[in-house]
Amino acid sequence: MLNATKKRYRFRMIVPAYPAFNIYSNIASMTTSLGPVYVATNVNKMSNWDAEVIDENNLRLHGPRSKARGADHEFLQQQRPADVVGIYGGLTSTIPRLYEIARLYKDKGVITVAGGQHFVDDNIMDALSQGIDYVVIGEGEEAIRELLEGIEGKRDISQIKGIAYLKDGKLIRTSARDQLLDFDTLPLPDFSLVRYAKIKVYPVERIRGCGMDCEFCTVKGQARAACPDRLLEQIRLLVETRDARHFFIVDDLFGQQREDTVQFCRMLKDYQARIGKRLDFTAQIRLDKAKDPELLLAMRQAGINMVCIGFESPIAEELEAMNKHIKPEDMLSLTKIFHKFGFLVHGMFIFGYPLENPGCFIMTAQEMVKRYRTFIRKARLDTIQILLPAPLPGTQLTVRLKKQRRIYDVHDVGWEYYDGNFPVFEPDAPLTPEEMQAAQRKIMSGFYRFGYFFKIGLNVLVFPALILFLHDIRLGWNKWYRSWRNDLIRFMGWTIVKEWNLNFRKDRFLEKLQAAKIHVRRAGSHFASG
Repeated sequence: MLNATKKRYRFRMIVPAYPAFNIYSNIASMTTSLGPVYVATNVNKMSNWDAEVIDENNLRLHGPRSKARGADHEFLQQQRPADVVGIYGGLTSTIPRLYEIARLYKDKGVITVAGGQHFVDDNIMDALSQGIDYVVIGEGEEAIRELLEGIEGKRDISQIKGIAYLKDGKLIRTSARDQLLDFDTLPLPDFSLVRYAKIKVYPVERIRGCGMDCEFCTVKGQARAACPDRLLEQIRLLVETRDARHFFIVDDLFGQQREDTVQFCRMLKDYQARIGKRLDFTAQIRLDKAKDPELLLAMRQAGINMVCIGFESPIAEELEAMNKHIKPEDMLSLTKIFHKFGFLVHGMFIFGYPLENPGCFIMTAQEMVKRYRTFIRKARLDTIQILLPAPLPGTQLTVRLKKQRRIYDVHDVGWEYYDGNFPVFEPDAPLTPEEMQAAQRKIMSGFYRFGYFFKIGLNVLVFPALILFLHDIRLGWNKWYRSWRNDLIRFMGWTIVKEWNLNFRKDRFLEKLQAAKIHVRRAGSHFASG
């Protein structure tokens, strides 16, 4: 329990560092995770608690760094001792670092709490054996307040819903907590609590949940939404207190509750007109929303300039396995509509998705790469992201692959490789895990190339040609800017992919992979590749 003589306590919420440099590192250094900010904000509203957030991936503003990676928690604890630390387990690849941080604080007598989508099933007991005192299961805004009151001795911890802990060496898991339905009762997220971070892109949300039921996804259930006014107020607060200009709407599917979404876009358009500033938004959306021109027009007028679309695959059989009810040829025609409305389109793919019945579909890695490249070129995607399937805890994909005994033992291939850049299960024959990873890198390297460096300069030279668009300056600017922007990003992407490849060569993953493959085959997987 806590020191009862203290008048105020400190809660430190920590976002663990990525295990190594990867394709997310650059954007992670410009933003932060919204969930931890929500949790810290709710704690900070308690009468005798102060809260802060330390995002180890964004310490650009005088952040105390350790010699190895992440933040220097020894220094932090000397300067501002925390009484309780919460550690965010939303990304499975950061779990080894999460446990490292937990043990560090546990050794200093600090109470440790963890939460996030990783903590399901056996992972809960694993966490409690790795320096975690309490695991919060599900949404944490209300649970953390009640848990801290319990730690203070003001509430019976055994009666707090949605937590797990050990008592006399025995696992105690309380009854499930109901999902939040009324988001308007929560305080708006306070980004001033994120210390040392230099945030350029601010995450905001209105809707939690997604009813699309994709096999590989951890987000399930009926969508729950706040009113449009609440999201607008989040944005207003950030613009007026932090001069924010760039936002990422983290809703898993923008456009759910369609009428409210259109209303929000119109409100956002009016707000920007009143303050005389043009804001920039990115949103995740489904391809079939291209069939709703009124929604697309409202989005564009509101300043939503980029859409992130989960194409997943250009191969029909893989789309069927993912429960994606769409054909590759339809994806091309729908993408064309997004471009027609002026959106930048970021395409997200999952290469080598395991099929339910792999024997009915056989394709070599070379042919798959060719299909991807052809589709990406025809779709005229502005940016792309190619990931490998990851059997994340709690997904239907993981259940299926476990039954087939295809997932590599986590003791051979650790959680740190569950970031979508490493093969962590036996792929469908004839694909090997090495081929699957090489193909991913080949597609990315073909899209993000050094040659775009020269095109950047060429675009600068042709800038005066905008005079040809004096009849429609906005059209001319958009055409020039899109080309210049894409060339710049593709060159910058080349530097990121290059650095990732250098780090990969230094890593021992391929050595671990060999041991993992042997163990899977001994366990009797019928899908073992060559």
